[in-house]
Amino acid sequence: MAGKEVPKKDLGMLAMTYGNVYVAKVAFGARDAQTVRAFLEADSYPGTSIIIAYSHCIAHGYDLSFGCEQQKLAVETGSWPLYRWDPRRIALGESPLKMDSAPGKVPLEKYVRNETRFRMVEQMDPKRFATLLERAQRDLNNRFIAYEHLAKLVMPAQPAGDAASAEAADEKKSN
Repeated sequence: MAGKEVPKKDLGMLAMTYGNVYVAKVAFGARDAQTVRAFLEADSYPGTSIIIAYSHCIAHGYDLSFGCEQQKLAVETGSWPLYRWDPRRIALGESPLKMDSAPGKVPLEKYVRNETRFRMVEQMDPKRFATLLERAQRDLNNRFIAYEHLAKLVMPAQPAGDAASAEAADEKKSN
């Protein structure tokens, strides 16, 4: 039966765990200035950068001329939180995570009802759809809370010697 029962994977959070990767999540249709800022920061970052961009497509099942509006709705529901993770901020005594969107203020249901891929699940089994929607709303609320907590953390700067030693140890292991 269609519809996932588990929360979405969080590629951005996974990439953040490396500690030395610039990570941003953007939606040009929701906040173009945040998208541009993320691209500029990623370009200036001296290491690996990952930008996860909301990309609407025909498979979502709505008129793509409304793509920017749907991106904005995804951000307003909290389904697509906007952020920038920049490890350089650690050395400045700042949290590496900057949240660029607020917690969802629009119910997730308003977003999903615009897309055929979600409405098909409801047509097949309305009760299951309601259960999945409730779980998805709870999961995205909890995920945003986790992001907010992470954005408040200030991590101790790692002395340059320690970073070099760690890199040398990693290199030695791989040989």
